[in-house]
Amino acid sequence: MNVPIRSLAEWLLFCERLHPQTIDMGLDRVRQVAQRMGLAFDCPVFTVAGTNGKGSSCAMLESIYLQAGYRTGVYTSPHLVHFEERLRLDGVAVDADALAAAFSRVNQARQMPDGHGGGGGDVSLTFFEFSTLAILDVMQRHCPDVVILEVGLGGRLDAVNVVDADCAILTSIDIDHTALLGDSREAIGLEKAGIMRGGRPVVVSDPLPPHSVTEHARQLGADLWQAGVDFVSDGDVQQWRWTGRGRRYGGLAYPALRGANQLVNAAGVLAALTALRDRLPVSAQAVRSGLASVQLQGRFQIIPGQPTLVLDVAHNPHAAAALAANLDAMGYFARTHAVVGVMADKDFDGMLRFLSPLIDRWYLTDLPTPRAAQAAHLMTVWQSQNQRHDAKAQAFASPSLALQSAKNSAKPTDRILAFGSFYTVGALLQGCF
Repeated sequence: MNVPIRSLAEWLLFCERLHPQTIDMGLDRVRQVAQRMGLAFDCPVFTVAGTNGKGSSCAMLESIYLQAGYRTGVYTSPHLVHFEERLRLDGVAVDADALAAAFSRVNQARQMPDGHGGGGGDVSLTFFEFSTLAILDVMQRHCPDVVILEVGLGGRLDAVNVVDADCAILTSIDIDHTALLGDSREAIGLEKAGIMRGGRPVVVSDPLPPHSVTEHARQLGADLWQAGVDFVSDGDVQQWRWTGRGRRYGGLAYPALRGANQLVNAAGVLAALTALRDRLPVSAQAVRSGLASVQLQGRFQIIPGQPTLVLDVAHNPHAAAALAANLDAMGYFARTHAVVGVMADKDFDGMLRFLSPLIDRWYLTDLPTPRAAQAAHLMTVWQSQNQRHDAKAQAFASPSLALQSAKNSAKPTDRILAFGSFYTVGALLQGCF
């Protein structure tokens, strides 16, 4: 099959149409194509899974290793504005043409016969599987000193798990994607624990991890680093400190990423750095500089002005609870306006329980994807739960229209929050303000 495709945009459209299912959990197909392509890394690999905090943990690892002088390759998903954001090489988003060439190589490999008998060929890949293989191909050709991979969904059956992690990191574990991962923290934790490898470090930064996670690590024979057991952190108003196996960092400035929850992520990152310090040594100064300079869009991102804008990709109750705490710590604002768009499979009712007390005006919006909940449905959910007589809500056809209405209504002493999905925040980052 010869496909006359040249640009990245054309390849992305092709991949969307290739497989009949958007999500098809399993590693057999993607591993088959990866083996045909010879995808492997001869440098340490970190794989990061969890419900929330994955992107922040990846960004902190990347920032510290860059400060230490290492060549880095980082794969995260989804993106906010441009697909190229999913792969950063030495801190810079990959070139679209390089990705397009890799998509072509993946397409050739998935049609390649296996062995000499003429079998195989025509392996059907989902959008995520196809793009993951392309990204790994570009990353391999970059010859990095360290690879950092963020799990897209779950862990055990996620496409990135075809690469063996030298160090696995599990961030917070909570209820999300129940149709695919299970309806309890124990079941979800076990799925995420699938990125662990026997005899290799696994860092569990969740302060209260499910028993299934720690038990799986022990049964597997992994080198478990557990928050509160193998490493601890604490601090005061100005600085914090971390103590782990054979290493201590004191007088640390808080991570540049805002929010109290980022300290939990940072503690896990320092444990991972320590676990692989023999292979990737870093100085205390690189740690301090990396944490102080780390950046990541859409994670409690505050855009100063009148009114203040707050962007956060929180899309489940656990993340909404952290967002509520961070909003509460910002200080006084006369009124809070919220632009909200949410995927249909998300627990919007659960998010409302944490955020309703803080939000005075709701601007509920459709999103440009069939996976999204309609604004009219969000309105119904909000009306069924709202107990504030002074709160109001409206429905809009797009995030840009919702934001414009919020800006027209907001006073200089107010703040505008956008949350609920990468699509929501990405639309606003694309130039709506």
